[in-house]
Amino acid sequence: MKVCIVNSSPRYGGNCDVLCQQFSNGARDAGHEVEVINLREKDIHPCIGCYGCRNTHVCVRKDDMQEILPKLIEADVIVFASPVYFYSISGQMKCMIDRCIANHKAIVNKQFYFIITAANPDHTAADGILAAFRGFLRCLPEPTEKGVIYGTGAWEKGDIYNHEAFKEAYTTGFNI
Repeated sequence: MKVCIVNSSPRYGGNCDVLCQQFSNGARDAGHEVEVINLREKDIHPCIGCYGCRNTHVCVRKDDMQEILPKLIEADVIVFASPVYFYSISGQMKCMIDRCIANHKAIVNKQFYFIITAANPDHTAADGILAAFRGFLRCLPEPTEKGVIYGTGAWEKGDIYNHEAFKEAYTTGFNI
């Protein structure tokens, strides 16, 4: 299967990065084709609501979404990863999701996994992120939510190495 991991963490080597790498390692070890997209390395402008894409399914804005959206459409499995920012997704993830409007109906029949990291140890810290991710899935044809990996209670870089989510990310990637 083709696996596309969209990592929206702005912090290099942070806990979200580590969990994405673990998921990726597991999926690769199981024989899947994996690509990790780090949004912090991409130039993605906000949607301007012009609906120039309505008939063409191509956004009028020319930036890195031109390469990202086709990868989401081609993938069998999509992983969205975000640290908690004020109890919601990172700005990078929100911007990317909004830009999918150009051809979101072509993201059909995908399996989705979510990776969430937060300083707060309570899983409810992820409720805002889950609402945002699930809201996006409500707009897609035939999505399947397969699982959530909670890296909650991990604040400092490296905290995640001693967290149960570290092993869970690898195992989940391996078992997709």
